[in-house]
Amino acid sequence: MTAKYYLVLLLLILAGSSCKKSDQGNPVDPPVEPPTGSFTFNELKVNDLFSGFSYYSVNLKPTIKLSFSAAIDKSSVVNGIVMKDKGNNSVALNVAFENDDKTIVLSPASSLQAITMYFLDAQTNLKSTSGNKLLSPITINLVTTIDPANKFPEISDQELLTKIQRQTFKYFWDFAHPASGMARERNTSGNTVTSGGSGFGIMAIITGVHRGFITKAEGLSRIQKIVAFLKTADRFHGAYAHWIDGNTGKAIAFSTKDNGGDLVETSFLIQGLLTARQYFNGSDQAESSLRSDINSIYNGVEWDWYRKDNSNTLYWHWSPNYNWDMNMPIRGWNEALITYVLAASSTTHAIPKSVYDNGWANNGNLKNGNSYYGVQLPLGPASGGPLFFSHYSFLGINPTGLSDAYANYETQNKAHALIHYNYAKANPKNFYGYGEDCWGLTASDDINGYLAHEPTNDNGVISPTAALSSFPYTPVESMQALKFFYYKLGDKIFKEYGFTDAFSLHDTWFAESTLAIDQGPIIIMIENYRSKLLWDLFMSCPEVKTGMKDLGFTGPNL
Repeated sequence: MTAKYYLVLLLLILAGSSCKKSDQGNPVDPPVEPPTGSFTFNELKVNDLFSGFSYYSVNLKPTIKLSFSAAIDKSSVVNGIVMKDKGNNSVALNVAFENDDKTIVLSPASSLQAITMYFLDAQTNLKSTSGNKLLSPITINLVTTIDPANKFPEISDQELLTKIQRQTFKYFWDFAHPASGMARERNTSGNTVTSGGSGFGIMAIITGVHRGFITKAEGLSRIQKIVAFLKTADRFHGAYAHWIDGNTGKAIAFSTKDNGGDLVETSFLIQGLLTARQYFNGSDQAESSLRSDINSIYNGVEWDWYRKDNSNTLYWHWSPNYNWDMNMPIRGWNEALITYVLAASSTTHAIPKSVYDNGWANNGNLKNGNSYYGVQLPLGPASGGPLFFSHYSFLGINPTGLSDAYANYETQNKAHALIHYNYAKANPKNFYGYGEDCWGLTASDDINGYLAHEPTNDNGVISPTAALSSFPYTPVESMQALKFFYYKLGDKIFKEYGFTDAFSLHDTWFAESTLAIDQGPIIIMIENYRSKLLWDLFMSCPEVKTGMKDLGFTGPNL
């Protein structure tokens, strides 16, 4: 039997005691008495309100009233009512009585911690003055409010953006793999480096030079190290594995059959390398050699091989052990537009436009056109999917004024971000903390592991990279989120390498992890918002301009 059952039973009892069974003078039903030797819970109020058995945004010294069907033996309260946090730490309680000792009034002896979940249990060893026991235990869940005080001194918006970029940059600079210079998959990855995340890292290094975090000579040296490593690392028809051993360059299986080439991760890497090629444009030997090496890596990717027997779509994986067994066609709308753009732009292994139209666009079936939370979405799944769909390819591809036969990509990406923002404001699942200051769902670490969060798959976990990497699309809304994350939650989520990966105010959970593929877009997209640096560099690639035009793209940057 649950506490909620007994509350409903009580209401039924009260309703029944005030009504007759018929108009023919039948007697009123007698009240239902608890079983002999027990008494029941009657009523709950937290700060004089009842809203079930879970309470959110509770002040740090709440008043909790529990009412019962019998007067309580005061000596039994010490062991009969217990309050603890999620870490099983006990909370000392002040206890008073009302209503002829049938109501216990509880409050914490000292202030509770902010954004913390507590459990108040009334157990069956709670006794009445006649020696009877509580019939059934009850549990009340309490999540305390956010501390409104700023956790860091307030600074100007521009100073704040720089601070976030500088701190996030450390992930790719201080924490880079020492032998290869590559970005580690996450802050606990040891020697496992990531090809796609390293592409993001290269763009972060260029940003670091631009912002004065490091010198240009330092940035060049680090990217030279990365390129030298890539020249000797395992390749599979030119594509790199998702994960690579940072010492040996050998592929590390992402899953059993995903132990070979990953074309999408490779495209993220190439996006970064081409951006570096355009940035280091000096005539000296070091920069000339770097550009030559990057061209060799790009030209070595057999994009057309990944058509899988010359079919009209690109495939994500190929393994020397399992061939095409992963069998994942790359179809839109998702994060992989850059894969088709680079494949079409290749001067050695290009794909024709038909592969883009039939494979990526699925003959137009990537279109949406529906409205969600007041915003029309041109492409993709319901509500747009995780926000990384509008980030990863657009670290380099500038969507401003960019169109093809299927969409205007400035409209697409702004719509995607606004849908997430409006979803958080509407908060249809009533997750604590959601709102105009706290929004953004994407793939990230999760309470239960890892999850691609989106409005249609939401369990209350917010990922800072989602809103922050949307700065070029929703600058006002993203700044609101940034200030909330930094000033109000910064003591919990702003750490050595910037914002940690995810959090849930609803479940008072805060990740300790940082991931390359989530940290990278933060620093890069903030820079694109501020200066368009990475957009300008990548879009200056002559082969990219040609390839995108061949696919039917038009826009001011082509």
